[in-house]
Amino acid sequence: MSSIFAKWYDIFMKPLEKKKFKQIRKKLLANATGSVLELGSGTGVNFPYYTSAEKVTAVEPSLHMIEQSISKQKQSVIPIEVVQAVAEDLPFKADMFDTVVATLVFCTIPNPEKAILEMKRVCKPNGKILLFEHVKMENRILGTIQELLTPVWKKICDGCCLNRNTIKLLNGHDIMMTRVQKYSKDLFVLVESVNKK
Repeated sequence: MSSIFAKWYDIFMKPLEKKKFKQIRKKLLANATGSVLELGSGTGVNFPYYTSAEKVTAVEPSLHMIEQSISKQKQSVIPIEVVQAVAEDLPFKADMFDTVVATLVFCTIPNPEKAILEMKRVCKPNGKILLFEHVKMENRILGTIQELLTPVWKKICDGCCLNRNTIKLLNGHDIMMTRVQKYSKDLFVLVESVNKK
């Protein structure tokens, strides 16, 4: 990931974060309890919103993003450790975390299937998996537009895939969804789920 993208990410996202995402993140992360793993923590936008966890371990592949996250790490009331790693190859033992969190990250993971398997592996049986993602829309016309835009969008936005069907991926891996809430005509989805092993 480029240092330019990391530097401008928060500025680019600020209107969305202020208007809508902040409340969604707060609601979702209030349910992150015990030992928490966050996948793709980016610039640390979630860090100030952890209130119920004992400890958060955040993984992020980009050193530039990790550097951007330091100030938010200091704002957290919960201890946060940031580890440079990819979601497809997590450096943790099996059944290590009570909760796994991913927000707006599955769109950029090169191999999302492998990331889901790793997420399940490190999450305890019946542990919580909490996601907030943008996904391929169900509307045929809008979904087709996403498909057409994705090749260009990936280049501009550092690998982000507009057409990622994350819900379908979760359904195929024994992740029991207990709550699914859609936003912006199903462009964004909040998922609370349980790790069945």
